[in-house]
Amino acid sequence: MITLSRAIEDFIAYLADERRFSPATVLAYRSDLERFSDFWESDFGETPASKTPLSKIDTLAVRSHVASLHRAKLSNRSLGRHLSTIRSFLRWACRENHLEKNPARGLPSPRAPKALPRALTVPDTEALLDTEDETPFPERERALFELLYATGLRVSEAAGLDLEDVDLSARMLRAQGKGRKERIVPFGEEAEEALRCWLPLRRALRASAAGRGGGRSGQTEPLFVNSRGGRLTTRSMSRVLKRRLRAAGLPAAISPHALRHTFATHLLQAGADLRAIQELLGHASLSTTQKYTHLDAARLRDVYRRAHPRA
Repeated sequence: MITLSRAIEDFIAYLADERRFSPATVLAYRSDLERFSDFWESDFGETPASKTPLSKIDTLAVRSHVASLHRAKLSNRSLGRHLSTIRSFLRWACRENHLEKNPARGLPSPRAPKALPRALTVPDTEALLDTEDETPFPERERALFELLYATGLRVSEAAGLDLEDVDLSARMLRAQGKGRKERIVPFGEEAEEALRCWLPLRRALRASAAGRGGGRSGQTEPLFVNSRGGRLTTRSMSRVLKRRLRAAGLPAAISPHALRHTFATHLLQAGADLRAIQELLGHASLSTTQKYTHLDAARLRDVYRRAHPRA
């Protein structure tokens, strides 16, 4: 009979190897399940998780764990995430015949407040894109932010782009999203021009890295690179954005993901079809895209006043 600890390790391996979740996502699942395991050992169970049969986990144990998280003053959003992790884990255990039924099934999730995504206004977006801050690689920064705004890519998707993924003449790129799903995304003239200005400097950085022994045959060719010729990370992109925000006089709290929200919001405001925006963003569900319909109440009121006979 499989133990709680062994089941957790097998489930984590399943997420990484079969579901091919990103390392960050796998780490989040592991963290949540280890917290549940620690709760079992310290507050609820009579035996260590390494010796506890998984079949001992019941609805009371899950409910008590969620209550302990509530006492620790976790937000409803965090509570919901922990419960979702445990549900997924126990659902997998049922499929693997380690359990007869899911003891977390039917437990209600805490209500999380619906936070609307933050989007930049058109003037703020232009200020961000046009600002020239003090940086060794202004061509790279301009190309990065023009591309993020032009395509709505996640920052992780932009960091993962290789040269072969971008067709400048057709102004199209191939992005690999969540679950390694690929999609084709167009971009405009401004992003094309910015990329063409960046590529000569990029080649010089890669050549310099190769001269120092940093380049190897068979390696991928990242689109965005750092001063050492290596792939630019999402963390570095965040630092670059913070510097650009300060130079543009914009709030430092704006995240790199804000450009993705801005992309979708501006398309919607210009009359783009919601299904098309869903395809461009790579959302699996239209319900995820529909949150952008709540962003611009003032514009909707204006449309109503102009269009309705009795407004």
